[in-house]
Amino acid sequence: MQTAINAAIEAGKEIMKIYQTDFNVAYKEDESPLTIADERAHYIIKTKLEQKDPHVPILSEEGNHLSYDKRASWKTFWLVDPLDGTKEFIKKNGEFTVNIALIEGETPIFGVIYAPAMDVLYAGDKEKGAVKIEKASQNKNWDTLFEHGTALPLSTQKDQKVSVVASRSHMSEETKQFIQKLEKEYDEVETISAGSSLKLCLVAEGKADFYPRYAPTMEWDTGAGHAIVEAAGGIVTNVEEKKPLVYNKKELKNPWFLAQNKK
Repeated sequence: MQTAINAAIEAGKEIMKIYQTDFNVAYKEDESPLTIADERAHYIIKTKLEQKDPHVPILSEEGNHLSYDKRASWKTFWLVDPLDGTKEFIKKNGEFTVNIALIEGETPIFGVIYAPAMDVLYAGDKEKGAVKIEKASQNKNWDTLFEHGTALPLSTQKDQKVSVVASRSHMSEETKQFIQKLEKEYDEVETISAGSSLKLCLVAEGKADFYPRYAPTMEWDTGAGHAIVEAAGGIVTNVEEKKPLVYNKKELKNPWFLAQNKK
């Protein structure tokens, strides 16, 4: 856990060095953007995790994606997105994150999300719960993280107002329909925009009641946030099956999902 947190913060520091420069943007085969920050953050995280235990496999967006035949036997592995929200990074709006999750079987049991531009860290553990840490890069007491962090969710107050968090870069027609349905059920529906995995963090905090994602995502986009939402008492479910998202699938693309808090 401490290794993952330290790796996320160190990667975040390197990302911020590049963020403050005029960096180049390349594009992958799927036309998604790639910067040197993605690559350097991947290297830092991979190095730190392997130094801790070289026997635990790492599945990273920027690493080698092994075939399912080779991944199927994994019992535990790290799931990493070195820079989630590259589009937000390029726009320089600060809403990008480093995501690291520990997956056991097909379930995330621990997750850390670090937003370097905000210097805010979220962590969730299946057994210990979820917390938020402000000024995370200055924190030295990671061994007492869950005792001294701000416990999530922040509030479980119930009323007839609900909040829906949606992507800054993606708003599908199905998401609009989901919001319209809520407007028929509740007195007031507030829509919040956020980038990267911060949307899942808002659900974990209780600041957003729902995060409907009716658009493509990959496992590394959601693993850490999924762990944090569940550690905070929420759920992240496959829209069609109404069951929790699973990981290390043959196809690494996620189905449509809905994240929601306790409310």
